[in-house]
Amino acid sequence: MIRFQVDSWAAIAPGLTTQNDWIEWLSNPHSLGLVLETVPLKQFPPMIRRRFGSLGKCAMAAALQVLSEHDEMPSVFASRHGDAELTLRLLQDIGAENDMSPTGFSLAVHNAVSGLYSIARKDTSSVTSIAAVDGLIVQALIESLGQLQNAEKVLCVIYDLPLPELFETYRDYRFPYAIAVVIGRQKDESYCTLSLNSNVTNVIKSDEFHNPTLDFIRFLSGKETQFNAALNGANWALNNKDG
Repeated sequence: MIRFQVDSWAAIAPGLTTQNDWIEWLSNPHSLGLVLETVPLKQFPPMIRRRFGSLGKCAMAAALQVLSEHDEMPSVFASRHGDAELTLRLLQDIGAENDMSPTGFSLAVHNAVSGLYSIARKDTSSVTSIAAVDGLIVQALIESLGQLQNAEKVLCVIYDLPLPELFETYRDYRFPYAIAVVIGRQKDESYCTLSLNSNVTNVIKSDEFHNPTLDFIRFLSGKETQFNAALNGANWALNNKDG
């Protein structure tokens, strides 16, 4: 069992940008849109701002809500597919025997968003990018908690866009989203725990209003006191302990 604290959190999806938006939506859920509102990123220089694609802007829209101007801390960026739309365009260029764009290639790699983030904020703290098909949220938390052993706080950003239409068969969520959480070491009697949970037999929910992303936001918002997830054949439980 690992103990830690959630110092702050933010999440975005179409039409939902604040914690109050989410609390209201979770009380009366309805279908989410397909497109995020414009994310201006005015905090960043124009040259860097232009390099952020839709995926990066999605991640930053959540991350910047939990960071002050001078915050510096290790960060973990977790995305299941990365920028699949840009990667597909590059592959189509190769298939058409066109030259590949060097800029496009540099922005399609999985750590492009985290790299631009660190450059834009001039933050030299360690940055980790991970990809995981199963248990993305748990994988991100485990990596973040590992980073927490050598830091007081860690930023964890989990984000994805719907896959391009070509990959319709593999889509398991249909809206863009990003979740940013700043976690810290346990300081008082109110804390969270992450542990293996042998008592849970069915932790996977899959409908429009229940999936790992939305269930994790339910946990962060206080709507639920436990978040369950499957990873590598094991069940994990994230619990809120209110002292």
